[in-house]
Amino acid sequence: MIDITLPETIRKANISDWRLLANITAEAFADDPVNRWIFGNHRAILSAFRVLMRNIYTPNGICHIIGNNAAAVWTDYSAENVQDKLSWRGQLHFILGQLHHGSKGSLARAMKAEAAMEQHHPTVPHLYLFTIGTRLSARGTGLGKALLKPMLAEADRRTLPCYLENSNPINTGFYNAHGFRTIEKFSCGEGAPPLEAMWRDSLKT
Repeated sequence: MIDITLPETIRKANISDWRLLANITAEAFADDPVNRWIFGNHRAILSAFRVLMRNIYTPNGICHIIGNNAAAVWTDYSAENVQDKLSWRGQLHFILGQLHHGSKGSLARAMKAEAAMEQHHPTVPHLYLFTIGTRLSARGTGLGKALLKPMLAEADRRTLPCYLENSNPINTGFYNAHGFRTIEKFSCGEGAPPLEAMWRDSLKT
């Protein structure tokens, strides 16, 4: 179980923060190529992240927030019995949200994307960065770097690698600057923009 000391500007999210986490993340991913391809519009993206944050990541993940401006969401895949799937109730909420808000075929595309990500996900112990993002008004202010720093330091302390799927090529340089390298690119479905699988070895390995 990861329980690290955070700087005063960052706090660990609790279960009641699921809506805030989703709102920040959805705004950060509003123009993301892969999420746009899957869901079609911002409201459907927001609906998806609200279900995921409420049902998976706030109860089971490692979620950090800076004010109302930035958030990062991780899963510790070095732990036992990782809870990373929606319950039947969560699946129902996800389906209803996409049927109501998503573009035509969004639910099918989401299922294909989930299957592709699962197929390419590493099986060795690691820390997984599910999302990191800032409000539009806070971009370029260093909040993303601040959010990454404590978790990358913890990964190095525990000699754990880190993994992420980069869904927007404009962020590749940011991840490269923090030690991530591209290991492959894969598609979520026909016509989808590529996902860039990126890996960071522990600096103490």
